[in-house]
Amino acid sequence: MGLVGEVLALPLAPARGTLWVLRQVVAEAERQYYDPSAIRAELARLTELLEAGEIGEDEFDRREDELLTRLGYGVRQAAAQEPGTATGSGAAPEENRTATR
Repeated sequence: MGLVGEVLALPLAPARGTLWVLRQVVAEAERQYYDPSAIRAELARLTELLEAGEIGEDEFDRREDELLTRLGYGVRQAAAQEPGTATGSGAAPEENRTATR
């Protein structure tokens, strides 16, 4: 049945290949989006914008919360993928805020 199944599934090979490529693209996009070093760089830029007066406190707080949420999610995802590590520290991203103002 293995050979017959493979022959019958042969017309679906391009669709399976395309699906595999799409999964790889999504995985890489998520890896870059949740990359801690990229998020920290964005936080530093955001702080510079606040100090330069280009954005207000409300805008800073909103964007900082979004970035910290991304950072917390990315860290939890990385920990979940590593065998033998605990997932989550129990602290919400808002509790991990640093005094940047």
